[in-house]
Amino acid sequence: MFTPGREKRERHFSLRAVLIGLLASLLIAALDPYGLYVIQGSYMTLDYSTPAAVFLFFVLVAIVNRVWKRLSPRTALQPAELIVVYTMMIVACVVPTLGLTAQILPVLGAVTYFANPANGWERLIHPHLNPSLVPRDREAIRLFFEGKPGASVAWQVWLPPLLAWAPLILALYFVMICVMVIFRRQWMERERLAFPVTQLPLEMVNEQSPLLRKPLFWLGFALPFAVGSLIALHNYAPSVPAPKLNVYVPLFRETVSWSLRFSFPMVGFFYLANLDALFSLWFFNLLFMVVRGYLNIYGVEIHEDLGGAYGTPYIPYKYLGMGAMLMLVVTGLWAARAHLSDVLRKSIGRGRDVDDSSEMLSYPVAFWGALLGLLVMGVWIWWSGLSWWGTWLYLLFMMVLFFGLTRVVAETGLAEAVAAMIAPVFTVAAFGSVPFGARGLTALGLTWVYSADIRTTVMASSIHSLCLAERTGVRSRPLFWAMTLAIVASIVASVWMTLVLAYQIGGVNLNRWFFIDGPQFPYKWVAGKINNPSEPSITGWLLTGFGAAVMGFLSAMRQRFVGWPFHPVGFCVGSTWIMDELWLTCFIAWLLKFLILRFGGLRWFRASLPFFLGLIVGQYTCNGFWLVMDYFSGAKGNQIFWI
Repeated sequence: MFTPGREKRERHFSLRAVLIGLLASLLIAALDPYGLYVIQGSYMTLDYSTPAAVFLFFVLVAIVNRVWKRLSPRTALQPAELIVVYTMMIVACVVPTLGLTAQILPVLGAVTYFANPANGWERLIHPHLNPSLVPRDREAIRLFFEGKPGASVAWQVWLPPLLAWAPLILALYFVMICVMVIFRRQWMERERLAFPVTQLPLEMVNEQSPLLRKPLFWLGFALPFAVGSLIALHNYAPSVPAPKLNVYVPLFRETVSWSLRFSFPMVGFFYLANLDALFSLWFFNLLFMVVRGYLNIYGVEIHEDLGGAYGTPYIPYKYLGMGAMLMLVVTGLWAARAHLSDVLRKSIGRGRDVDDSSEMLSYPVAFWGALLGLLVMGVWIWWSGLSWWGTWLYLLFMMVLFFGLTRVVAETGLAEAVAAMIAPVFTVAAFGSVPFGARGLTALGLTWVYSADIRTTVMASSIHSLCLAERTGVRSRPLFWAMTLAIVASIVASVWMTLVLAYQIGGVNLNRWFFIDGPQFPYKWVAGKINNPSEPSITGWLLTGFGAAVMGFLSAMRQRFVGWPFHPVGFCVGSTWIMDELWLTCFIAWLLKFLILRFGGLRWFRASLPFFLGLIVGQYTCNGFWLVMDYFSGAKGNQIFWI
């Protein structure tokens, strides 16, 4: 792992690095929607793994900067500058799809476009919508979903609601950054979390042992690139054989579909994680699958409307996972109590001995900024129609999930992760729908924009940026403004591109999930709760408590016994649909790492690391390469990689 000593750290934070990062952020924000909606190729910004950032960073390091060094060695980009560019790109990757833009535009328009006499949304939902938060012009909304060649964007219809949403979104992102500033020292210096996702860019800028000069890296690079290219060529010429990387096997009287999927980049990310975390991820996933299968056979079911298949499709596991996530956060806060006390003392002017000079924001700014941001969010959500008490309960559960998922990614390298349940659904399930009323339920439905399909967040990008800055010597204070610039630029560029494409081609022709299925989920849930009011789920509370108790037991055993094999994180996210898809990949990575460490020790592990990093870069470079080829050839639907 590349971690320069303090005496050798670079402190260079240049304007050109920020400008290059800004350009790269704009490219990601504008071109990813085009590649996703028009070319309909591989997904590049869905997850914490940020494929678009990895692809562009590889091009920058391996091609652009290498040529630059040969032409003018003194002016080529230095490692610290490259890391600034990379941090801006991973933050920019949050916005274009699941992080914001592919959610907010279709969801705001769907409540009008998909309303019909059968679903009764005009009667059940429309009267309770805050009129400032959704577009109202039916013709403009119709054109957004159906499109018309030569149609221009109805900016006068979309800008007012988007500007109304801006305070909430910007406050949310600011709070996420502030929270990660507060916890950076605790996670990095006291608990020493692994941060596996950061190892690839660190190795790519390591000038002492250049990754790109190692044959094993290129061997690892070649495997997914060759396999992905065969899949791509098969789409051009069906006679070309295409390897199949996933198989579904029906089990337990065909009540469970067992996924056998192999993912090259996730093998690379998993290889960087701790063995006990890897073992627990695949072990608990298989355990959850077996238990679910037997319960299905014996007809044990719980019927509740818990927001569809978000997180885990099996209702009992939604509650178990939420209880586990709550306990994960509680134990994390308890472990950080001494550090949080230092932050509080510094923030109220009594901690002169607490040094925060190396943080991206001072502790007073981060602490009071987080509180102010939460207050802004609370006022906004209350204004949208939710009661005060409902607002703060929802914010609590939302922040628990954001914080817990970030912890999971930072600790395990699970670069594609979701929580078992989503915040608005748990808020209603825990207390029943009646206390919220139709207006409150409608306001909670709108929160799907930023807190439902959580597969990437500014919080995770921020802590990884802080980790990269710490390990390469980038000055943190200017980094905040660089990240903010990348976020704002990505919002503007991705909204502009998505609206232009929707009005020209029609959203329903671009992506079925983002423009047809996904945007209807929140309103179906809201209408269902209004039509069929629910009481607090006693069974749900019991399962949530049981999940918290098991998580607490696993955490206590891990703290007490050094050789305890079960990592709590495995129980927390092992039941989710993403782990259903990735368990086999996780098992393979665990087995390979176990054997390498068992027979070759750390020497073999370090020697083999370039190969596994090559798996990540090779897959994402293949994705980007074929998106470019498809653009020039006019091919569509050439999706090489999803997860």
